[in-house]
Amino acid sequence: QLQASGGGLVQAGESLRLSCASSGRTFGTYAWFRQAPGKEREFVCGMKWSGSTKVCADSVKGRFSISRVNAVNSVYLQMNSLKPEDTAVYYCAADSRTWIQSAIPRKDGYDYWGQGTLVTVSS
Repeated sequence: QLQASGGGLVQAGESLRLSCASSGRTFGTYAWFRQAPGKEREFVCGMKWSGSTKVCADSVKGRFSISRVNAVNSVYLQMNSLKPEDTAVYYCAADSRTWIQSAIPRKDGYDYWGQGTLVTVSS
């Protein structure tokens, strides 16, 4: 039910925007996670569908932002000033429940996951 897209190969300092389309329904909470080779999946940014709460990991704060467009049931991850350490497979996730801010980063709080899109940042 989630389709992620927008990954690619960019140079350090450039930008990318990832998209996550949810077919047929909206969810209470959306998030982006990423997983680099040999590392655990980690939280990037998340939000309530209402838009009232958005939160990002410290490692991307000020560079990445999450947003949504109601009309097309899509959530976006705008990534600016990309660094080589941002290289990873990025996954969008969603859950029917509307999580409080402190729970948004928990990957065990999401029942639906997209297939992942690869972002590679060269130095």
